[in-house]
This record gives sequence, C-alpha cells and structure tokens, in this order.
Amino acid sequence: MAFFAIGKNLVTFLTGELHETNVDAARNVSTWIGSCFLTPVIGAFLADTYWGRYKTIVIFLLLYTTGMLILTVSAFLPLIMDLPNNSGIRRIAVYLGLYLVALGTGGIKPCTSALGADQFDGADPVERATKGSFFNWYYFAINIGSLLSGTVLVWVQQDIGWGVGFAVPMVLMVFGLAVFVAGRKVYRFFDKAAIVVPWTGEKGTAAPTSPWRRCTASQVEELKMLLRMLPVWASMVLFFATTAQMSSTFIEQGAVMDNRVGHFTVPPASLATFDVISVMVCIPVYDAVLVPLARRATGKDRGLSQLQRIGVGLALSVVGMAYAALIEARRLALARTNMPAMNIMWQAPAFAILGAGEVFASIGILEFFYDNSPDGMKSLGNAFAQLAIAAGSYLNSAVLGAVAATTARGVDPGWIPDDLNKGHLDYFFWIMAALSLMNLAQFAHCSMRYRGKTIC
Repeated sequence: MAFFAIGKNLVTFLTGELHETNVDAARNVSTWIGSCFLTPVIGAFLADTYWGRYKTIVIFLLLYTTGMLILTVSAFLPLIMDLPNNSGIRRIAVYLGLYLVALGTGGIKPCTSALGADQFDGADPVERATKGSFFNWYYFAINIGSLLSGTVLVWVQQDIGWGVGFAVPMVLMVFGLAVFVAGRKVYRFFDKAAIVVPWTGEKGTAAPTSPWRRCTASQVEELKMLLRMLPVWASMVLFFATTAQMSSTFIEQGAVMDNRVGHFTVPPASLATFDVISVMVCIPVYDAVLVPLARRATGKDRGLSQLQRIGVGLALSVVGMAYAALIEARRLALARTNMPAMNIMWQAPAFAILGAGEVFASIGILEFFYDNSPDGMKSLGNAFAQLAIAAGSYLNSAVLGAVAATTARGVDPGWIPDDLNKGHLDYFFWIMAALSLMNLAQFAHCSMRYRGKTIC
C-alpha cells in the first residue's frame, strides 16, 4: 500500500508540486520504479548469504519506514519553512525519501515471496500443489494494497493534501512491521545458502582455499541454471517497460481528458484501479476456472506451464498498447477539431488488459524463478524476477528520452510535449506495441528451446 501510494501518483506530484516537465517527470518516475526493483538484488544477496530472509525483511522495513517519514516531512516543508514548492531543499528531501524507500524495498520484494513459499513442504504432494496457488494469492494481496492506494490514498493526496496522503501509509508501514515481527515464532526457516562445512581433512568438507578462486561442481551447475533463465528474463524486460506506461504516460494522457464521471471528478492516477480490479478478478478466475480446464487438456497439475502462462501475458501487452494507441489517436482528432474532450473512462480497458497480462506474466515469472533457481538461491532468483521490472522501467525511461530528443527539433514540439494536444503520444504507443510483438516472437522461440531445472 505504501509503495503504490507513492508510485501511482508520483508523476502528478512531480509535475504539480516540483514543477517538472511531462518528460522529466515520466523519466524520473520510471527511474525511481526501476530502482525499487533493482535494489532487491542487494537484499537477496544479503538474505541468501548472511542474514537470512526474516532478518533481512526486518532491517529493510526499518529503512523503508524512514524513507516514508522523510517523504512525509518533505510534503509539509512549504508550510513548515515557508519555502516555494520547488525549492532546492524540498527537492533534496523528496528524492532522499524516495530513494530510501527504493532501498527499503530491496529486502522486502525478493524475500517475502520466498519466505512465504518456504512455508510449503515440497516433499508433501498436497503442500506442493498448494504452493502453486500461493503465488497467485500473494500477488492478490499486493493488489489489495494497490486498490486502496489507487482509490482512497490518491483521493486523499489530491483533495486533502500530499502530507496526509504520505503520512497514512507511513503509519501503516509501522503497523505492518509490528505484525510481521509478531509472527516470528511460527515461520519455517530455510536460510542455509551460505553454510560452509569446516575443513577436517575428510572428503566432503571444505578445503582451506578461497571460495573466489575455486568453485565446486555444484556451484558451476547452479550458475548454469541461472544462465539458462536469461532469455526468459530478457523477454520480461519489454513487458515491464509496457506496464510502466500505467504510472507515467497513461497518467499524463488522462490529465488532458475529460475526467468527469457523473457527479464525480476522477483523478487520472485513479484509473490504475482498473488494473487492480482486473488482477483481483482474474486471479480467482484463473485459479478456480482456467487451471482445472487447462489441467484436463494438458494433464499438468498447474494447467498451463509457467512459460505458457508468461506467453499469454506478453500477448496481452501487445493488445493493451495497441488499444492505447487507438484511443490516443482518437483523442487527438477530437482535440484538434475543437470537439469535446474524450472521457477518461476510455482508458479503463487499457489498464484492464495490462492487468490481465500481469496475472499471467508477472505471477508466472515469480513462480518460474522460484522453481528453477538453485535451492540455496531462492531469494536471489526472486530478485532476478524483480530485476526485470527494474530493467523495464529503465528501458522505458531511455525510450522516452530518446523519443523526446529525436522528435523535438526546432519549433517542432515532438511526440510528448508538455501540451499533449500538440504532440503524437499515439506514435509512441504504436512503437511500444510493435516492440512488444517482436518480443513475443522472441519469447516463443526461446521458450521452445528452454531446458531448465524442472520440466515447466
């Protein structure tokens, strides 16, 4: 809930409060989100090698809460110190808080799902089957927080104030930390990645040599397992660059649409609620309807294989971006002929389609990396899944920068100017749709050749 309370409306905060341009705000949001999914590599390494998952989560939750506190204070700074909204001091405080939160996520994202999956005994047939549903409901729980953020907290930020809008999730973070620590006595622990058997001169014990100079055969095989997953990982990068539009360009597109729905005024960031609703509807349908039907057809316990599941998600991302491009083309046509603005609810299907894509691809990649990672590197495997989100956000930031640099020349405002009615955001969406289609073809080729740790 805290993460989405920041991410869903951050582009509005940066443009409205810090007076950043549309391109700069979209790039900064993508870069920050990318950082939130890059730091899990740090947290996973510490969890698998030194601290274990439980201790790592506790430490990084404290960092997360500190970042939320600084961000909350930064929202109140103009009132406390009588500073202009975009003052240098406030900008420093905002980005310090944001990147402490990004660091805090590093220990939470890779370890919570791994610690949760560790609670299921892989040797027990019933628990092994239940673990397949765990990742679905883990993602469902995340989206409950996302739903509350996209509705209640976005409204609080827009209508009451940014300070209160950041303070509420900060308090909830403290409460969440207390709840997590209270359950410490009932968790199973599987934190054995870094155990080295002392050398006794007997066969099977560690030799007195530096582990950086000599690798065991099992370590080499573990590295091969990770390398075999790289093509699948690479396919997810562009998928997450596509879903990154929901927190950047989609918000900017919504800001120039008619946001009146009946007697209500809908903040552009609240349209992301349709992404969440789509996820929350599709997960039970997937678990209760699609899996049994697919199981009858394929004979597999999970119905669809993990790679098949990811492929469906990639296909849906193509459809989502094509729809967004068509809507933007129509919106521009209306704006340039002085017709009434297109209603913001036309964005809802784009969010819903990408949300359905996340149910297939995002959950599929979490399950894929957990099952196919070496036993002592489960947190790191989950971190690699998160790293694809980071790479996707950075790729989106780079593409936005490249588009702005190549299309804005002289008096030409480019495709994504501050006034979107003078640009061609639809061209950018078509480029993303075409790249997503090529990505789907590449994934299909790689998945047919994949031979991993398990038959997926």
